[in-house]
Amino acid sequence: MIFLVLGASVLIAIVTIYQYKKEAEAYQKDKLKQKEASIRASINYEIQTTTYEVTTENIPLIFRKKIYELKNIHNTEINFYDLKGRLLKSSKPTFFKDTSITKMPEMALTQLENSENKKYVQYYKEDGVKYQSSYTYITDTYFKPLAILNLPKIEDDGFIDMQLKDFLTILAQVYLLLILAAILLSYFLSKYITSSLKAVSEKIHATRLDKKNKKIAIKDTSEEIKSLIKAYNSMIDELEESAVKLATNEREQAWREMAKQVAHEIKNPLTPMRLTVQSFERRFDPDDPEIKEKLNDYTKTLIQQIDTMSSIASAFSNFAKMPAQQNETLNVPKIVKLALDIFNERNIIFFTEEEEILAIFDRTQLIRVVTNLVKNALQASEENPQQRIEVSVKTDKNYACILIKDNGSGISEENKTRIFEPKFTTKSSGMGLGLGIIKTIIEAYKGTITFTSKEGEGTTFEVKFPKI
Repeated sequence: MIFLVLGASVLIAIVTIYQYKKEAEAYQKDKLKQKEASIRASINYEIQTTTYEVTTENIPLIFRKKIYELKNIHNTEINFYDLKGRLLKSSKPTFFKDTSITKMPEMALTQLENSENKKYVQYYKEDGVKYQSSYTYITDTYFKPLAILNLPKIEDDGFIDMQLKDFLTILAQVYLLLILAAILLSYFLSKYITSSLKAVSEKIHATRLDKKNKKIAIKDTSEEIKSLIKAYNSMIDELEESAVKLATNEREQAWREMAKQVAHEIKNPLTPMRLTVQSFERRFDPDDPEIKEKLNDYTKTLIQQIDTMSSIASAFSNFAKMPAQQNETLNVPKIVKLALDIFNERNIIFFTEEEEILAIFDRTQLIRVVTNLVKNALQASEENPQQRIEVSVKTDKNYACILIKDNGSGISEENKTRIFEPKFTTKSSGMGLGLGIIKTIIEAYKGTITFTSKEGEGTTFEVKFPKI
């Protein structure tokens, strides 16, 4: 709308200026024509009533005084030239001092002679002002040419230009008001039109598969927007149904996978237990003098395998449930240092940017996060004779950051995407649940855990969570 108003105003201004210029030219021509006709009428009257012989040579005598009267009446200079362009009489009293005006311009004389209506108008500028100079024949009573009448320097009085300027000023004011009105109207119309679309857009952006989405309820809107809202609300219903089905399928799949893993892990200690019992049954001899020692060995083997099964059950139990949160305000550097004291290793280096960085966290779980990551770092770099683990605490805007850096073998590219997957491990022992549990703990406090690693150089884990 704004561009339409601007375009219309510019177009009208261009057309107006062009039209006014055309009218100005026509006005000046008409003005010169009327003035010339009036002067010619006076000249003809003087020629008809003169007592002098009407000849070219007597023109200065016939108009000796009359030329000044005509000048004063019509407010313009008057010159008479003979038929060869020589000056006969002028209303200027000092014309003899300027020899340049004692003869007509050759071009004007030629144009006048070749003109069909025996009239020629010359346009020129002088000191930045537009002028017109008219040349025409005067005749005797028998229409025989006597001399050439010149009305020089017919000055444009600027009336049309003044009118044009006034009109453009008014036009500019009117269109300025129209532009302001168009801006306001465009603003309110756009707000009215886009408010519904904005609400729909915000709802679409906020739509998530993992939470309940609200439907859109907007009244007093167009039919098109109503159709869009209806389609969105219908999509939300279908999305909720799909989310329920997906969640059910995912839970079922997760439990299947968990059952398979539990069964697999439990079978591992059951096999040696079975073999031990079978062997004990075959070789049992109550009279054997070493029966007590053999019985102790069998018992130790069974207890060891039972402990293994117990640890497996505990690990899966910890992974399956969200750790209970005992939230409290903690000084992160202090708790991290406390967690490192457990290891009592000289190759673990600790430093912090600040002595006090406060955050809301569970003390036990934070210690668990640090100890698990440090333990992984120690295991990853145990083959390096210059083993070094760097643990640092710092702040990053509104977050507390814990970095654990090792100089171990690093993580391969193919394993980077699976590092936090449950039951994924690169160790010969363990079930691959440690990093999965840590990730669950950190995300429960709206934090993140990331890592950077390069094979042969080491790995750096970064834990971030909001600080107070």
